Amino acid sequence: MSYKSIQRKRQINLLDELFNDTGGGIFNGKSYDFILKNRIKNLWLNIREDAIVYFEKHNIDWHKDINDEPREGPEGHLLSSNISCINHLFYLRQNKELVSLILRNIDNRIVNAELIDDGYIEFEIMEGKNKNPLKEKSKERKRGSKSTSIDAFMVGKKKDGKNVLVLLEWKYTETYENQECKYISKDNYHKNYTDLLIEKDCPIKTHDNFMGLFFDPFYQLMRQTLLGWKMANLNEYGSDEYIHLHIIPNGNVELKNQCSHWKLLIKDKQKYKIISPEELFEPILYEQDIKTLTDYLKKRYW
Repeated sequence: MSYKSIQRKRQINLLDELFNDTGGGIFNGKSYDFILKNRIKNLWLNIREDAIVYFEKHNIDWHKDINDEPREGPEGHLLSSNISCINHLFYLRQNKELVSLILRNIDNRIVNAELIDDGYIEFEIMEGKNKNPLKEKSKERKRGSKSTSIDAFMVGKKKDGKNVLVLLEWKYTETYENQECKYISKDNYHKNYTDLLIEKDCPIKTHDNFMGLFFDPFYQLMRQTLLGWKMANLNEYGSDEYIHLHIIPNGNVELKNQCSHWKLLIKDKQKYKIISPEELFEPILYEQDIKTLTDYLKKRYW
């Protein structure tokens, strides 16, 4: 049985206990048992109201691929990686001590977490003070939609006084088979990326043919790597470097194997790390302040 099938069964078995929902919500015009009818219940109760307010305040689009649902509010898909990211991290965003512990475990040069906007973790960041660093062309570009956005974003203060940007891409049950090339030749739509890829100090190893980078999961990793590089070069948030974390559950072996090849395509292999949600939480796992959160995560995801 595939990891996705195992997790789908797990979530469905929790419909009564964890969600108080019968399932049977709409996904692409059809009813499925792994889609909640009440989409809001996909968020952990203790963050539900605040997370929705946060997304509204910052005009962030919730991820969804559901044609029959309105754009407002979280999706009801129980296997959503976007929802998994919010459920794991949102409760921590105001807690400097716990976020600092996480960052120190990622990189022992980090001393403390730095305040970004109104928290120590932000979501769907696509730029800093310098707008549109990748020169993306969509007129509908916004956080969470039509842009290169980071699922979660932290900033760590290093021992040398400089900051490091920490970009987190969050996955759950995704796999990428038989992907189509994402390159759009019309109107030189992707020329901004190819221009960056041929810059002398580009962090990605490039060849004459860029097409291999335009297939997921590499297409997404490529854009996020370019974003981290450009933001660090612009000294966003007082930074002089970035770290790119790929959060993938240990059980999703297929995706971990696929993404492990990304290290072959970047110049500095230390800037990209694949870790599981449990490994991310390891330094704070037994903190009593978040026991209700970790109990929920263990039951639902781990």
